[in-house]
Amino acid sequence: MSVESKNLPASAAQVAQRLENVRARVQAALRDAGRGADEIRILAVSKRQPVAAIEAAFQAGQSSFGENYVQEARAKIAALASLPIDWHFIGRLQANKSREVAERFQWVHTLDRIRIARRLNDQRPYGAPPLNVCIQVNQAGEPGKGGVGPDEVEEFARQIGGFPRLRLRGLMTIPPTAADPARFFTELRILRDRLKVLGTPMDTLSMGMSADLEQAVTAGSTIVRIGTAIFGPRPPAGDRK
Repeated sequence: MSVESKNLPASAAQVAQRLENVRARVQAALRDAGRGADEIRILAVSKRQPVAAIEAAFQAGQSSFGENYVQEARAKIAALASLPIDWHFIGRLQANKSREVAERFQWVHTLDRIRIARRLNDQRPYGAPPLNVCIQVNQAGEPGKGGVGPDEVEEFARQIGGFPRLRLRGLMTIPPTAADPARFFTELRILRDRLKVLGTPMDTLSMGMSADLEQAVTAGSTIVRIGTAIFGPRPPAGDRK
């Protein structure tokens, strides 16, 4: 198979079948962990995927989609405005793009700066419900990666609590590439549970992707962010319709 054919957009039938396979993996992992069948949400990561692929996943019963780039998401959200899609922003948010996220998205998973939190709060439309947010935690202190350090999360959460247009839902992580993800998933759950005991209500752990969703489910994830396992390989940049 050529490189070009590997990068062709998946058909609607392929997307539906892959989505069903992901659901089966999630349910098997939940059973193995002794968790309930409704304790987790699949977030379909549609970064660099065409509108047709998102429509196919929606028709197969998927309603939550994650986007990394505001400019790319803008056109998709407009094209699919008639569908009741729950849009999640999962990329590093620049201050000059915060208004669009505050106005167009229902979730932000990557909050890590109080300046951005303030802008999202101030720019969230007053007719809309509070914006659901997760704090991104940089557990390994990796340079160049977004997120606050584990020791900073408690104070950051306290500050977010002062913004009435934001609703703090939980924590998000992306483990280091070469590390055992199970360790980081477990540590994030322990951190979330400690914050709950200290009085910060949180119900969300956004952790786990296509390659490690079973480990994330075992550790307590409530949202797994799945891209390739649903849509296949991402089309080349600039090849989105």
